[in-house]
Amino acid sequence: MNELERIKELTKILDNANYEYYVLANPTLTDQEFDKYLRELESLEARHSEYDNPNSPTKRVGGMVIEKFQKIKHQIPMLSLPDVFSEEEIIAFDKRIRDAGITPEYVCELKIDGVSVSLRYENGIFKSGATRGDGITGEDISHNVRTIRSVPMHLKEDVSIEVRGEIYMPKESLIKANLEREKEGLPLLQNCRNAAAGSIRQLDSKVAAKRNLDTWIYHLPNPLDYNIDKHYDALKYMEKLGLKVNPANRIVKNIDEILAFIHEYGEKRNSLPYDIDGVVIKLNDLHMQEKLGYTSKYPKWAIAYKFPAEEVLTKLTDIIFTVGRTGRITPNAVLEPVIIMGSTVKRATLHNEEYILEKGLKIGDTVSIRKAGDVIPEVVGPKIERRTGEEQEFKMISTCPICGTVLQKKEGQVDHYCPNESCPARHTETLIHFASRHAMNIDGLGEQIMQDLFNLGFVKKIPDIYLLKNHKEDLIELEGYGSKSVDNLLIAIENSKENSLERLLFGLGIGGIGDKTALLLARKYKTLEELSTKTKEELETIKDIGPILAYNIVAYFNDPNNKEIINKLMEYGINQTYKGEELKNNELISGRRFVVTGTISFMGRDEIERIIDSYGGHASSSVSAKTNVVIVGDNPGSKATKAKDLGIEIWDEEKLYSIFNDLGEI
Repeated sequence: MNELERIKELTKILDNANYEYYVLANPTLTDQEFDKYLRELESLEARHSEYDNPNSPTKRVGGMVIEKFQKIKHQIPMLSLPDVFSEEEIIAFDKRIRDAGITPEYVCELKIDGVSVSLRYENGIFKSGATRGDGITGEDISHNVRTIRSVPMHLKEDVSIEVRGEIYMPKESLIKANLEREKEGLPLLQNCRNAAAGSIRQLDSKVAAKRNLDTWIYHLPNPLDYNIDKHYDALKYMEKLGLKVNPANRIVKNIDEILAFIHEYGEKRNSLPYDIDGVVIKLNDLHMQEKLGYTSKYPKWAIAYKFPAEEVLTKLTDIIFTVGRTGRITPNAVLEPVIIMGSTVKRATLHNEEYILEKGLKIGDTVSIRKAGDVIPEVVGPKIERRTGEEQEFKMISTCPICGTVLQKKEGQVDHYCPNESCPARHTETLIHFASRHAMNIDGLGEQIMQDLFNLGFVKKIPDIYLLKNHKEDLIELEGYGSKSVDNLLIAIENSKENSLERLLFGLGIGGIGDKTALLLARKYKTLEELSTKTKEELETIKDIGPILAYNIVAYFNDPNNKEIINKLMEYGINQTYKGEELKNNELISGRRFVVTGTISFMGRDEIERIIDSYGGHASSSVSAKTNVVIVGDNPGSKATKAKDLGIEIWDEEKLYSIFNDLGEI
């Protein structure tokens, strides 16, 4: 065998080893064998420069430096997909396809959070790699693509083909890269997507090679030319050629199966070794794809569902102030509308003056927003580097925005208060609280709607909520409501009449009564009337009811205005008796304090806490010396560490399941 033949043989051995290791994750060569063959090939290539091969395995480590990026025109336009953010939009997509006379079969795939790439092969040999660019022309990044070990330089068939996919940085690669950068005193890479984008646009391919990038290939733009008429079959064909195709793709038949796929990978998302930001849904039949065609920007036969964003940027356009039911003044961020975690966010609480000053917020700032606990929008902070100099300094108000009373701030406290107990704004917050999720749980009666209803004069006091049915036609005419939403609201109001006493008791807003204390009182006294007759001394005998709370309860029921509210609610048919379970007894739970941290696979946190409450246990949100048990699931936070430091009893998921199973709660 001459040296040219040996070069070809070694190239084939090493190409196959890269395929087994980086695509199949099933290597047959040891690292030592791979290094031995690679050194031999390097030696042979050094002696035979006339055999220079830009696709040689020895080029994977980089070293090519270009002066600037050249342009490459895509043989077939490289279009993007339309993004959708809700179940309703997915249903609408499916309906459009069915309305076109098509009975669809779809393929669901993971939407990789990386950089789009088009790879071109001629007679099975890698020719070029290009970015999407404007969809017609991209930049030639071939020198960097050659450093990506999962991109084959030689296909398993001598076919000329162009394929599309995503270049991404695995999470592990980001960690390793940042450890190196930290040692070198360099700024850390912020996330996998930005790191991949920055790496692939390096003029020196050694930089890209060090970043350990990877690819998933997911699209063959002209499958009919290869006698393939199903997208799923195109994926299998590209996989057969030796390209790296993500195994997490699935043929689905209907909306339920699409949503199940989205839910499945929404839960698996954080455990994957790479970042995904959604799910791509494509019509499987390629002839049907051709029938549907394209808009000027997008194909009509595919959409990209994007997972709700965990953190997004928007502009802080103003800071306004609201008055709570206790008179507390809360600054609120007015934001340019932005979608985060599936819903449009326009406002977010800024808590108090100190919070704003600590964050260094200015009106006009670009700010980072996330949803704390996936529910409450939270302003993380300003992007100072984006300031233009036109931003306005924050200034705390000195008088109530509703009644004009001079605000008070008690010594040692961070909150400002309106001392005027007759301030009209207090009524609105009382109404909002009454309808809230842990109180009467009236779906559709949120803060903004309640403020509208208050300003229109439809709801001034709590009982007025149950007279909204008399204003149905007026509500339908209001902007943003509509017949269906009003019907749903009125149904929710009617259903709330059947709630158990503890919801009503919490909803009334008696000072110091939270949802758990309301449950404790409802279980003990059974009816609102019975509770209303108790003296301060009688109430103080109950565990966890101190003198201040006992006084608040007695004072509430002695107030003539509150008596009128209760009588009206009774007149309108609102239940005022306890309907829940009687307290059960178990020595492992009863009378003990619990904290749940992390994710429990077989049951949600609310349900776990409900069961604890039903056995006379107390579920808390923070670990202290009074905590008896900390229940620890997957990805626990600092609470688990604190529990160990304090020597608190810990139940893992297995123990919790065993205990709840023995109790018949599972």
